[in-house]
Amino acid sequence: MKNTERNKKIILYVILAIGAFIMFFPFFWMIVTSLKTGFEANKVPPTIFPAKATLDNYVYALKTAPFLKYFKNSVIVTIFCVTITMFNTILAAFAFSKMRFPGRDIIFAALVAMMMIPFEMLIITNYSTIVKLGLYDTIIALIIPFTSSIFYTYILRNFFMSVPDSLYHSAKIDGASDWQFLWEILVPIAKPSLVTIALLNAIACWNSFLWSILVINSTENRTLPFGLFAFTNETGIRYERLMAGATIVVLPMIILFLFARKSIVTGVSRGGLKG
Repeated sequence: MKNTERNKKIILYVILAIGAFIMFFPFFWMIVTSLKTGFEANKVPPTIFPAKATLDNYVYALKTAPFLKYFKNSVIVTIFCVTITMFNTILAAFAFSKMRFPGRDIIFAALVAMMMIPFEMLIITNYSTIVKLGLYDTIIALIIPFTSSIFYTYILRNFFMSVPDSLYHSAKIDGASDWQFLWEILVPIAKPSLVTIALLNAIACWNSFLWSILVINSTENRTLPFGLFAFTNETGIRYERLMAGATIVVLPMIILFLFARKSIVTGVSRGGLKG
């Protein structure tokens, strides 16, 4: 019996190790490629480690593309997207969890069903709207489509529903308004889920690429992912330089995830399983 349990654990650890390797290897390959010369990056068969690591690709990347400008634009977009999304998500989750109005559950079910519609199917409509509003090639165009999320509302609504209604009724008896109950009682209780939502939204906004290609034309308004286009030209792609630029782009989010991974897992599990 003990041997059977031990074998199960060994198999589980092996599967987890393989999964971890598959997830980690692209980041590892990106970093080691950024340290190679152009000859080594295109060598067949490829080499795992560079014969002599060099930082010339990073120097070239920082000189070729104005990463400080791209970084500032990415920070602005991320901060505004996260702030507005958090505010809208809190209000929507409260309405669908604690307030009573006709068709509440039907409306929420319809919104959840819309999660099956990929963002790519809405791009043309969103693009037309942005152009009609005269916001093409502006930072605002990068923010507007990402100011709400059904998925984040679903997570937070489930957490709010796990809070007993008796607490809500007690607050109402004490004279608290819905607004006071939400911000003074419910939001502090839901801090783990809110932190998770903020982190996931920040990562999504930071890595947004497809939408920025469509609505941004000038170098002045580019964000970091779009800035990687500076390493492509008519003659081909210099992969070692592209990997150096990609490392600069994703490094802040990797660091953020490493520090906040426990909060993300805890918040998703608590918000996704309750309610």
